[in-house]
Amino acid sequence: MSILSIDTASMTGINAYLRRILPSSVCEYLSSVVSASTIEMNALSDNANSDKESRCHCCVAVETPTGTGVPDRSELVVDATDCPGSGDLASASACRETVIDALTHNDVAIIRTISDGIERTYADDAAATLQAIGRFIERVRFHDSEIATRAREDPGKAAYHATGRAGPVGDIATDTGFDSLTETAVETALSPFVAPTLSRSHLERSPPPDATLLDVTDLSTDATARMYSTDTNVDSNTEAKQYYHLDPAFHNLDSTAIDTLAMAYECLGTGSVDGGGGDGSRAPSRAVRYVATDEDPVETLTAILTRHTQGLGVIEHLFADDRISDVIASSPVSKTPIRIVLDGERMATNIRLRPSGAATLASRFRRESGRAFSRSTPTLDATVTAETGRQIRIAGITAPASDGLGFAFRARDTTPWTLTRLLTVGSLTPAAAAFLSVVTARGAATIVAGTRGAGKTTLLGALLWELPHTTRLVSVEDTPELPVEALREHGRDIQPLYTETDTTGITGATFTPTAALRTALRLGNGALAIGEVRGEEASALYEAMRVGAHSHAVLGTIHGDSGVAVRERVVSDLGVPASAFSATDLIVTCTRRGDDRFVSHVEEVRTGKTTDDIQFVSLFTRIDGKLTSTGVIERGDSRIIERLCRGTTDSYADFRTTLADRHASLERRAEIELVNPKQGAVSWDTTNPQNLGE
Repeated sequence: MSILSIDTASMTGINAYLRRILPSSVCEYLSSVVSASTIEMNALSDNANSDKESRCHCCVAVETPTGTGVPDRSELVVDATDCPGSGDLASASACRETVIDALTHNDVAIIRTISDGIERTYADDAAATLQAIGRFIERVRFHDSEIATRAREDPGKAAYHATGRAGPVGDIATDTGFDSLTETAVETALSPFVAPTLSRSHLERSPPPDATLLDVTDLSTDATARMYSTDTNVDSNTEAKQYYHLDPAFHNLDSTAIDTLAMAYECLGTGSVDGGGGDGSRAPSRAVRYVATDEDPVETLTAILTRHTQGLGVIEHLFADDRISDVIASSPVSKTPIRIVLDGERMATNIRLRPSGAATLASRFRRESGRAFSRSTPTLDATVTAETGRQIRIAGITAPASDGLGFAFRARDTTPWTLTRLLTVGSLTPAAAAFLSVVTARGAATIVAGTRGAGKTTLLGALLWELPHTTRLVSVEDTPELPVEALREHGRDIQPLYTETDTTGITGATFTPTAALRTALRLGNGALAIGEVRGEEASALYEAMRVGAHSHAVLGTIHGDSGVAVRERVVSDLGVPASAFSATDLIVTCTRRGDDRFVSHVEEVRTGKTTDDIQFVSLFTRIDGKLTSTGVIERGDSRIIERLCRGTTDSYADFRTTLADRHASLERRAEIELVNPKQGAVSWDTTNPQNLGE
């Protein structure tokens, strides 16, 4: 077999074998000999090569990626594996000439060069600059072949001579944007995003030129995060011009380590190593060890390979920063920088996903969630666990609902929300929190309403901590958001049920909310929490509440901004009889204003002369920015308190005493910021009034 006939997989195996049995110096010598021989034989095999081709060995191709959700998007892909210039278009003029030649005949959105395990992506201004040079040459060669040749070899100098020149040459320079090179050096204009070939993302290496460093943070993923302030408009949607610059460990690898990483990635692709175990989780480690030498940083390479083949890729670094709560990759991902929310502030980053990277993430989310995500089902809700153990909720969207794939990632708070914690951030007042705590513990049927992002699920999760320790809880959700594990770790008896309504999902299984609810009602007496009431399960839920099939607390969330709006949605939209809706005790409305989320209303549901006559009486309402009692409870006029006292030894006055004790206890705990269940934030038994005033 000649060298020219050895395929990539075989060569990878040979390289790996030699590197394991021979000293590194010998391996490097043999590698250089083989490389030189290959280049020489390639040159001899094609005597028709021009002088340019003998200097630049880049192979170019125009590709239209598929499966990315972005239609009609062409890329110029440059394979610079055997090229001395490595496809660096800023420093290697021969490679730049090859690309410019290709662009005289093709319009593309992005230029990607690949060499030695590194991918350089030229997008935005860099792609526009290269495209402008190609268009200028194509049009100007008819009028002045000499300046066309000069533009190919030295674009900056050609732009200087063409700009402002009378006649068609000057006009063409202006029309094509070629004249912009008189203001910026070619090397500066052609600044690429650089990343390992396996990353499927782009990172800008340098911060904006006017950036001022504010903060440096070392992350557990061996990356460094730098925060800058800048006057450069890096994100038109960001008022405060702060910029988050990520510098991953890959940027600190030497060329030998990068080569090892590329070979390990190739081993995974060709199946040269056994994954070990049913999930293949050991494959990245085995692939790295298969090709590494003693000098290679094996653990670092394994972490990088695992992150990009089995994790969230570059997004893992972002969620390793505890200050970041949200990561947004808006479509089209290749044209939009990833944005983050850090300590409540939204800002741009130096990261962009490639369309193929977005497609890879979409494939993983489909596989792990078992849900369809395609043109016929263009939205997705899923939950994954990040490398650091943080739980991440994902909302995905694709065509035709958007112009390509886009994602919003939100980290679930590691500290569970409790009523005490909500007090410390101003979402509730002690009086309202005490009322909600006691009525929840005593079995009220409560619906938490609000618009998207208003904090409905957060409040619902906080109320679950108010259930007595002895009460069994069954939760029903489609996407896990309630603090199930935290409650379980705290010794609570909780049975979660997760619904699946997508019959076209990968698993082909379905467990509808209605079926889940009926299952929950058969699982024994206890409290019931519904993540969101939004479909046919509403009828079953309300009918069960009406006939008393569930004697403990029933809690759920629904979209709506008031009791009237909730009734309209439940009765008119979801088809629940008004007589069944009357089984609801309370409507608690959450509101979002900017970044603030708070409870704006607590309303008691009452029936008139007939069960169809529904009335809403406000117990607490927000006045001058504070949730204030309306006086109904104090006047002894609350129907829900009357109902909860019925059948007990407590009078209405006793109930109010319990509320006062609970008020004082919550207020004291909020003052000392005792907000975490592990600290004892919910250590009382809410059914025992003697424990409420501790």
